Formats: sequence, C-alpha cells, structure tokens
Amino acid sequence: MTIVDLIRLLSDGEFHSGEQLGERLGVSRAAVWKQLRKLEALGIVMEAVKGQGYRLAEPLELLDGARIVAGLSRESRGLLTRLFVEETLPSSNAFLRERFDQGAGHGEVCLVEQQSAGRGRRGRTWSTPWGRSLMLSLGWRVESGVTALEGLSLAAGVVLAQVLERHGVAPRLKWPNDVLLAGPGGDLGKLAGILVEVTGDTAGPCTVVIGMGINVDLPPAFRKGLDQPAAAIHDQAPGLSRNELAVELVEGLLALMGNFEKEGFAVWQAAWNERHAFAGHEVDVVRGQQREQAVAEGVDAAGNLLVRQQGERRRLSGGEISLRVRP
Repeated sequence: MTIVDLIRLLSDGEFHSGEQLGERLGVSRAAVWKQLRKLEALGIVMEAVKGQGYRLAEPLELLDGARIVAGLSRESRGLLTRLFVEETLPSSNAFLRERFDQGAGHGEVCLVEQQSAGRGRRGRTWSTPWGRSLMLSLGWRVESGVTALEGLSLAAGVVLAQVLERHGVAPRLKWPNDVLLAGPGGDLGKLAGILVEVTGDTAGPCTVVIGMGINVDLPPAFRKGLDQPAAAIHDQAPGLSRNELAVELVEGLLALMGNFEKEGFAVWQAAWNERHAFAGHEVDVVRGQQREQAVAEGVDAAGNLLVRQQGERRRLSGGEISLRVRP
C-alpha cells in the first residue's frame, strides 16, 4: 500500500472507515492508521467523523501517466521516449540526469507529486505542498553544443505562458527564469520557476534537462510560511486539471525541443518581450555583493536582458546576475 493508493480511495468524497480501507488495500487497520498519519504530515487535510470514518477535506487530483500520454498528439508521442510519474523524488531534474548517466534520458519526461530536495536557480530550494503543484522535467540530447541552447529557459517560460493563456490565466515573465502571476491580493507573486541544466561540451554533443516547478493550488496556510509572494494557477483558473495542464505543457515542451537546436531563441524573442513583467521599470542589478540601478528593456535574440544605465544600453547575461524590481 502506498500513499497514492490511500489517496485514490479517499478522493471519492465519501467517508471510509479504517476497517473498510484496510479491506480494500489488503492491510491491517494499524497500517492504515500509519499511512493516515503520513498524509497529515504531508499537509493533506482530512476530515474524521466518529462512526463514519475518513475522507479528504478537499479533492486531490493525482497525476495519471496513461491519461497524459493518451492526450498527446501523434507527433508528440513520436518525440516522447518515456514518461515517468513518481510519488516522491529528491529532484525530477536529478532523476533525469541519472537517466542520462545510464545511457537513456533523451525524450524522457518525469513528473513527481512532491520533491524533497527541489532546487531553483542558484541553489535556492523550491517547496510545494504534496499533489498541488506540477513538478516536471524533460531531458534532451543536443548535438551542436551548449551555445545552441542560449535563451532556452526564456523560451520554456513562453511555452508555459501560452498554455496558461488558453485557460484565461495571464502570466508575466521575469528574466531570466521566473513566471509571475497576480495572486489573491492583486500583487505579482511567483507562479513558476524554470531550471535548465546542461552537461557537455561548448561546441559538441551535450544533454539538457529542463525543470519546471509550477504552483497549481496553494492553501492559505502554506502561503503564510513562504518568504516571498507566491501565486497559483487556481487563483485565476479554479479547477484547471493538473493532468490537462501536464498534457499541454509536455506537448509544448516537446515541440520546443524538437526545433530549438535549429531555430534558436530568436523565434521566441518577440513572444517573450510581449510578456515581459518589468519592461521600462527601474530594477536593481545584483552581482554578488554589488547592486546597481538600471531601467529594464527587452531581451535580445540570444536571451540577454537589455538595460539602460546612465544613458547607455548594456546587455546582461545569466550567471550570477539577479534582478530585483525597485518599489
């Protein structure tokens, strides 16, 4: 019996006694009780009524690999080598990097209900409640080297934005790898982070893993524990299915990687600039301990951010640079 097995039974909206759950799952009531305690530890809220049993306080949609693959177009299924749906992992990106070490990884997608060691850019942690986000990684092998991947994280952000816009969600993009959205209070909060990890030669074959962490539904209690403003898809599109979102996002990312090595970021430049959250805004350019003021403009065909400082235009690449918007 796994946590997923228990959640499937409890997700039907009906009350189930410990004895009924044990019979359905083929385990003792004591084993059921231990798993129920694990659900509580994961922040999954349950209702318990004496004489009736247990049920989830709110519906929880589990990721369904078969449903996701079936929803893909024939072209995308041709590009997809394998889809993994995992209950918990330290990191979906690390999972696919290990797959590459084993000689696989290309065209593979990993989805996970919760990561125990998820990372954002520059080693920051990425924390999400169990089963209420979309944690996704895609692996790809590129023959023409690292330089062919300039601007890839920005293009991936555009793919996510385009998917969400079809459902009435209005995301904005923050250079170089964040997707923002207006939360319940109207302020822009972080909706998603994108982490692109490349291994290989500058001019030769390399492998790339695109990782995305997307907030789908954030309970109020969870938001209070965060150290930065956060937003979730359900803030603007209540009830949007995680599985439907996964289908459209996998479809978009497979199409992106199928053409990116040949086309590069230039074909995505205008789409990114149209969704730029802070064009024309004053920002702080942070390099280590140094902080400089600038006015953000758009991005160039290589994905560099153009800023204006003291009347001069400068290009910022990634690395250790971080943008902070001035109030």
